[in-house]
Amino acid sequence: MKILLFGKNGQVGFELNRSLQPLGEITALTRSEADFSNPESLRKIISELKPDVIVNAVAYTAVDKAEEQEGLAEKINAITPGVIAEEAAKIGALLVHYSTDYVFDGTKDSSYTESDAPNPINAYGRTKLAGEHVIQQSGCDYLIFRTSWVYTSRGHNFLLTMLKLAKEREQLSVVSDQLGSPTTARLIAETTLICIHQALKERLVGIFESGLYHLTASGKTSWFGFAEEIMRLAREQGLPVSVKQVNPVPTTSYPTPAKRPMNSQLSLNKLEYVSTITTPDWKTTLKTTIQERSPPL
Repeated sequence: MKILLFGKNGQVGFELNRSLQPLGEITALTRSEADFSNPESLRKIISELKPDVIVNAVAYTAVDKAEEQEGLAEKINAITPGVIAEEAAKIGALLVHYSTDYVFDGTKDSSYTESDAPNPINAYGRTKLAGEHVIQQSGCDYLIFRTSWVYTSRGHNFLLTMLKLAKEREQLSVVSDQLGSPTTARLIAETTLICIHQALKERLVGIFESGLYHLTASGKTSWFGFAEEIMRLAREQGLPVSVKQVNPVPTTSYPTPAKRPMNSQLSLNKLEYVSTITTPDWKTTLKTTIQERSPPL
């Protein structure tokens, strides 16, 4: 079994490179080794390797910069995934791709299902939605996972920003009117492994159906609630915390070039029904992630 992984140094890609090892021989490439700004260059990589499974963990994720660089974001998030999907169809490979809650406008009062009509309100969301469409229209076998509020114990993300600020400030102000489900890259990677394994078995007997799924931790919170829980667990685990108070503020207090959806909750019913996977609560996975950064006792 040959697996080709794009984006091995990213948050999700790093975890995938570890989690997918049981599947077979992994060829994991960095962005410099697979240039997503040059889509045609990826055709040779795929045609020469002829992988059984292609996992794309590369994305243009600079949400605010995408407002000025939508062309580049579209190339990385849509055009290149379309090329990968075309090549996957040629060789009969399974393609795994990741999308985002930002395909929705965030105006729904409850969790978004896969059948809800997308309506992105920023350039990043538009390009990620375009990526979904080109894969779905390519004719390849695919699994697309929409996720949200991704973080891990390495790199750059909300968790690490909060832990850094926790050492430097006594008060923090954090947006309290955007709702979502903080999701660890490890949870995404481990769930992906289960789903690929199931898909491969189904492909062997001819019953596999390509699909789009929502994949997050369970439960919901705001960025403010996320920050409060980070501070609580950091103190509990002995990490340095100078913060005495976290203040809730509205989104309007932090204007950004790109609009954010106010509601990023994604329904997990389809994933749980098809795969029998029940994802853990976001607080559980957050605690595990913070424990990884805690000093030894």
